Amino acid sequence: MPLATFASLSLFSLIFLSPATAAAKPASNSTYTNPILPGFHPDPSCIFVPELDDTFFCATSSFNAFPGIPIHASKDLQNWKLIGNVLNRESQLPELATVNSSTGGIWAPTLRYKDGTFWLVTTLVYDDYAQNDSSRWDNIIFKSSNPYHESTWSNPVHFDFNGYDTSPFWDEDGQVYMVGSHAWQVYPAIQIAKINLRTGATGNWTTLWTGTGGLAPEGPHIYYKDEMYYLMIAEGGTGLDHMETIARSPHLMGPYRANPANPVLTAANTTRFFTTVGHADLFQDASDNWWAVALATRSDASSDYHPMGRETILTPVTWKKGDWPVFDPVEGEMGGWPLPAQSWHIKGDGPWISDGDDIDFSLGSSLPRHLTYWRIPNPDAYAISPSDHPYTLQLNPSSANLTGINAKSAPAAGVSFLGRRQQDTLFTFSVDISYTPRSTNEEAGVTIFLQQNKHVDLGIVQLADNKPYLRVRGISTGADAVALPSYEAALPSAWVGQTLHLEIKAQNWTHYSLSAGPASARSQTRTLAYPVNSALSWGFTGTFVGIYATSNGGDGSTPAYFSNWSYIPQGQYVN
Repeated sequence: MPLATFASLSLFSLIFLSPATAAAKPASNSTYTNPILPGFHPDPSCIFVPELDDTFFCATSSFNAFPGIPIHASKDLQNWKLIGNVLNRESQLPELATVNSSTGGIWAPTLRYKDGTFWLVTTLVYDDYAQNDSSRWDNIIFKSSNPYHESTWSNPVHFDFNGYDTSPFWDEDGQVYMVGSHAWQVYPAIQIAKINLRTGATGNWTTLWTGTGGLAPEGPHIYYKDEMYYLMIAEGGTGLDHMETIARSPHLMGPYRANPANPVLTAANTTRFFTTVGHADLFQDASDNWWAVALATRSDASSDYHPMGRETILTPVTWKKGDWPVFDPVEGEMGGWPLPAQSWHIKGDGPWISDGDDIDFSLGSSLPRHLTYWRIPNPDAYAISPSDHPYTLQLNPSSANLTGINAKSAPAAGVSFLGRRQQDTLFTFSVDISYTPRSTNEEAGVTIFLQQNKHVDLGIVQLADNKPYLRVRGISTGADAVALPSYEAALPSAWVGQTLHLEIKAQNWTHYSLSAGPASARSQTRTLAYPVNSALSWGFTGTFVGIYATSNGGDGSTPAYFSNWSYIPQGQYVN
């Protein structure tokens, strides 16, 4: 472990998690560790389904990542497995390929289960139009009879609503309603309408509540308990003032009276390690205990270093009959209700959230469920174990690089990129690459990618002198730009034509390292740069580590061959 990491341990608590070690220990009665879904997993919506062997299911936002809307399942609220992605084929939502915003795409899904059917309601956000422009929002409904099989998720049904963060509610008489965050800038509000989930037909939209005065009332969910309707929303924006508030009424259509103790959940104006807490959802377990999931960001007092972005946390909720729900504050190490018995019996072939990667791209294999593209991929750019390069992933270059034309636009032919979420404070990611660029500006390598105007790449590139170079290129633009390293040097002659080993490592709380060397002689590995992760700590999403290939706008077509994909979790800071 590097000295910088040892120094960090005086400020933060570091834990090590793995399925193998966790399974060997007896289940703790009521303690667990946040986040339950680390890394880029914002806007959680979770349910408990007794009919499916007492299983919990959680959906989270995916923005421009594809496949999108990951579904994780658990039986013990501690160990979560990716069982599939709701948005798993281009034909479901080809419009994702045209989203002209790095923070657009899929926002805030709500997951519900009713009479044997899973319903997933979400919003596709197109671009950076003014919020009162209804063309920015496309609200959609998916359904599935079996979330363990991705193919059962339907094509979406679209419905009209000028807003986002939509959520369905079944009233006691069986009538279905939809609530959502009305986006009109001058008059933001939570609105409701009757809806037919199968056709998307809605009634007239009516305002229910405008919140307690905080910025951007959004993320609404309705719950019916003890003959009262509870409307819970997020307010305060998605930054440090984020909070959860709640109101109630004996009538669905209101008027709603705010809880005098609002906000019921927040980290605003505190020194807690988990900040930006909000956008919550409530559910019960088999013992009728109440729980809440919410998004949160792990950040020190400076708020500068949080490359994993908004993650999913879990907190106990006390909700006595006729009373308001009371949420426990969010910490890294939590106690609360007795947890369900520890279980590792979840269907499906996806990874556990704490798993690392060891992928060999063998013949006949497919890409694991947790690997993602940026928007809809060009399928012709990817080939597993081609006959002339077995046990590799062939990546053909896209004309667009990871930045694109204007750092947010959607390239017409896609971008050749494949990544996985950074899910650990400390980790090592590496691949081997066999690549000899033949045209000027051809490039392939590894990247730490947040979005198109915020990423750091380590690649092999051919420049105008027709020689291959090792290049580190840091992209950080906008008003919040952070200086990133730039490195360019001719590829050592002994390395030309050799398979190289490229590595990204989280050295400590604040910095990555980027290294390269011959795959057959690791002792020659060179560390080329130490980019600061504050440059990638911004916005709604979180970092990916992965691979790319591009001609940087040229006409090059030389493929790169990647092998021995590895991601090793090496610890989480939790306080």
